[in-house]
Amino acid sequence: MTAIPHMPQLLDKTIEILSVKHLRGPNMWTYHPVIEVWIDIGDLEDYPSNLIPGFYDRLVKALPSLQEHRCSYGEAGGFLKRVEEGTWPAHILEHLTLELQNLAGIPGGFGKARDGDRRSVYKVMVSAINEEVTLTALKYAKDLYLALAQDTKDGLTEVQTIIENLRELGDDLLLGPSTACIVNAAEERGIPSIRLSEGNLVQLGYGAKQRRIWTAETDQTSAIAETISRDKDLTKSLLASAGVPTPEGRTVTSPDDAWEAAQDIGFPVVVKPIDGNHGRGVFINLYSQQEIEAAYAVAINEGSEVLVERHIIGDEHRLLVVGNKVVAAAKGETVWITGDGKHTVFELIQVQINSDPRRGTAEEHPLNPVRIDSAVELELARQKLTGSSIPSEDQKVLIQSNGNVAFDVTDLVHPDVASQVALAARVVGLEIAGVDLVAQDISKPLESQNAAIVEVNAGPGLLMHLKPASGKPQPVGVAIANHLFPVGVQYRIPVVGVAGARGKTPVAEMIAHFLRLSNLYVGLSCSKGLFFGHRAIQKSNAANWENARRTLLNRAVEAAVIENNHLSMLIEGLAYDRCQVGVVLNVDPSANFPQYAIIDEDQVFSIVRTQVDVVLPTGVAVLNADDPMVAKMAELCDGEVIFFTQHANSALAQEHLKKGGRIVCVGKQQITLQSGLKDQKSIPVPPDAQAVENSSWKPMNLGAAIAAAWALDIPFNVIEAGAQTFVSDPPISVGA
Repeated sequence: MTAIPHMPQLLDKTIEILSVKHLRGPNMWTYHPVIEVWIDIGDLEDYPSNLIPGFYDRLVKALPSLQEHRCSYGEAGGFLKRVEEGTWPAHILEHLTLELQNLAGIPGGFGKARDGDRRSVYKVMVSAINEEVTLTALKYAKDLYLALAQDTKDGLTEVQTIIENLRELGDDLLLGPSTACIVNAAEERGIPSIRLSEGNLVQLGYGAKQRRIWTAETDQTSAIAETISRDKDLTKSLLASAGVPTPEGRTVTSPDDAWEAAQDIGFPVVVKPIDGNHGRGVFINLYSQQEIEAAYAVAINEGSEVLVERHIIGDEHRLLVVGNKVVAAAKGETVWITGDGKHTVFELIQVQINSDPRRGTAEEHPLNPVRIDSAVELELARQKLTGSSIPSEDQKVLIQSNGNVAFDVTDLVHPDVASQVALAARVVGLEIAGVDLVAQDISKPLESQNAAIVEVNAGPGLLMHLKPASGKPQPVGVAIANHLFPVGVQYRIPVVGVAGARGKTPVAEMIAHFLRLSNLYVGLSCSKGLFFGHRAIQKSNAANWENARRTLLNRAVEAAVIENNHLSMLIEGLAYDRCQVGVVLNVDPSANFPQYAIIDEDQVFSIVRTQVDVVLPTGVAVLNADDPMVAKMAELCDGEVIFFTQHANSALAQEHLKKGGRIVCVGKQQITLQSGLKDQKSIPVPPDAQAVENSSWKPMNLGAAIAAAWALDIPFNVIEAGAQTFVSDPPISVGA
């Protein structure tokens, strides 16, 4: 019978992180980026969870949401059942990392733990939308596990602190919510994304089919239109010329000029910076010379010039226009406090307003905390109050006339209002715009209530529509993604991945040659270098993740051919999410990587099968039917399979043909393309390929390339011509 250890025996135990590997694309574990962390649990190998007194109870108390983890039992509570029965630290770290990220609002859902290459060493794999964030979460998970196992800290308090820290790190390193909602909507449709900077610049799609976004701005956002939108006076002038209702007003150059303009326009007026943003320095409903001059002093510090215009009675609204259509609308709030005869205005703001859980400085909060700034001070001064004043009991005090625009009113927008707002965006020249208007009732035409459009903004924030303070969230990310990539329009360039132990480079070269003959601008990343069109950009080994990604970033590339070697697939993953054609030439079961604990043919198979796993449902896997391990991958393909073989009469080939499949049969003198049991076409094997068995023109290599060209729907006459005209680039010289 195993003795139950005493807690003091665990106090000196620890977990060491040995190495961290970031797999940045589809890999042997999953379709998504992961970190693979090797850990050494040392003597904790002798302490599975069921042998640590009180561990289960402390774990459940600290993270009750672990109840949702299904684990190997496939049902809610499955993971906790494993903990109760007894499992090891690596497995627990996997689940702790995932749950801590989840509670911090960080996407992720995949996790695995596997044995390493010796006792007490394990591999832990976890989804990693950002390497630093996930590694930090794993380190927190390690510390939390030890604290719970050793019973040295309060688990609940530790979890709360960890979540706060992860949220802050996520805010710094992850995409903002506005950009993320567009990226997520695009990825839901199978449109790949590449983050281009540490900020919110993202590429959607590959090569020539790509679009770029920066928050809600796109690569089609005109610099002229954005400049116009920043100049509120110019914007008003253009809108007025198109018949869009705008408030009367003009730019002013001094406090005296502001007062004079206000007298000309008529009271009340609005004073605001001409090129400000986020509502900073905006003062509304002003009547007195003192108010107007004070507002000017603040507004001029927020912009280059100041605008004075007629005050429109009503609430501020923000309407989002995407592709000439209003897709969301939000309304501003009026913020009040109620006096109690005891507390100051400042104290009442904290208790009655800022205590609202919807308010906060993080991006997930739809409402900002209220602070006593110049605008609030001016509002209070009108009521003969300051922040230190103590309002009498039940006295209503106006704090902000127009606070956060965060209350959804999309379903209330009148069609005429939507039409005017869409026109305003077109006049400025923006395909995506946030249009600000002031109206008493958004469900009525603007003219009937003397309402007006006051601003048109480029690159509008989307959070108010995603997480409104009240009302239903609007699918604005979907609207923008569908605008960038209209449904029904092809949004992918052909991507061909070539994997195998031998022959990858000549096959990749041949496929690129066939594509060039189809008048496509081809990017080729292979062991001979990086090629764009017919030009060699780099004459050194480019069969790696970085150069494959360079191929997909190039806006000129209309088709990409990427060579993937076993080691790169193992330690980097694939550079693309899915491919139109995946070619697997052969598998060397002895090509092990003991330094990465890849020591048997099943593990090698798991690496290479990644190339087949990522073939699109509309795509094709080109597989060597004469290699049993490669042929076995056919059942893993989401799309069609084309076999190439030297044995057309084999049982596998004949069964495939009976089912209407396609094969490419490689003979000594000709290569035959056969579809089903009837359709056959043949291409002569070039004489030099017949004569030199070990050259790059090896017939099986040519057969694989022809099969890939057939899978890409390249016309037969082009394939035939390509087979006769292909000339391989010279190999890289030693030291190049």
